[in-house]
Amino acid sequence: MPEQLTPERLGAQVAPGALAPGGAPAAGARPRRRSTGQRLAPYLLLGLPVLLVCLALGYPMVRQVVMSFQEFGLAQQFGRPPEFVGLRNYADVVTDPYFWVVVGRSIAFCAVSAAVTMLFGVGFAVLMQHVSRLPRILLQSALVLAWAMPPIAALTVYTWLVEPRYGFVNWLLTSLGLQSFDGYAWLAASAWTFFLVASVTVIWTSVPLVTLSTYAALTQVDEEVVEAAQLDGAGGFQRLRHVVLPIVRPVVLLLLMLQIIWDMKVFTQIKVLQAGAGNNERTNLLGTYVYETGIGGGDYGMASALATVMLVLVLLMTWRYLRTLMKQGDL
Repeated sequence: MPEQLTPERLGAQVAPGALAPGGAPAAGARPRRRSTGQRLAPYLLLGLPVLLVCLALGYPMVRQVVMSFQEFGLAQQFGRPPEFVGLRNYADVVTDPYFWVVVGRSIAFCAVSAAVTMLFGVGFAVLMQHVSRLPRILLQSALVLAWAMPPIAALTVYTWLVEPRYGFVNWLLTSLGLQSFDGYAWLAASAWTFFLVASVTVIWTSVPLVTLSTYAALTQVDEEVVEAAQLDGAGGFQRLRHVVLPIVRPVVLLLLMLQIIWDMKVFTQIKVLQAGAGNNERTNLLGTYVYETGIGGGDYGMASALATVMLVLVLLMTWRYLRTLMKQGDL
């Protein structure tokens, strides 16, 4: 018969009175307190990553805010001290009509691209749950390849597809009898066709992450909950809408928030496609507008103010989703 544990045998690990008769822990026994090192270990492990992020992102952000209150142009790059101008750069930004045109254009582009990306991404994730193993592996492989393709290479392919004389899109449309698309310049014809092509390129590179992340969340849904809903008479769409999606809602909201941030500050796709558009003024979004003002025009003070306003807009657009996640305890 094993010996009963007593406070004397446990030594200092258990306080007197912590064990009930028979060796079981007493109901009011206090757990052993963690040492100072154990309590500080998580903070110490997080300290280095936080320090690296602050060094990599903190200084550029602080420098950007400081420059937004200065007159910082080409002369300052050659040694002239910058002049403090207060809120003049911000006043020039918000009173410029073209700035609000770019803001409205950027918000519309972001809303459409993010919505279509989430629709296709979640749809593909649900589809992957209902197909056999081989088609699922093929779809996953195709998504990973699309995601891994360098953006410049993908944009080169899209530029060839919409090339006016020899592009596949125009050839296909004219073969179907739509002769008006013979030699049609998708990038230069109008802003609508330009942003249609740009939106397709952005969605192409964004759908894989949404799909794979959502699919990973769907695989963690308890099958017993879904089966219980099925036994209660819920159909396939009802189970998806009222059972599955509410469970993975935090993941979907986080992906939507990230997608809004990425689409709001999109730059590479727009800048590369503008080479075939010939008119940047009607195709600028906030990212390219900041670039043209700073790098192209040499007015880094104004560009810093634009970038700061852009940051505020992104935070305002994602604040609702941040609050939702924090209320749910996921942040």
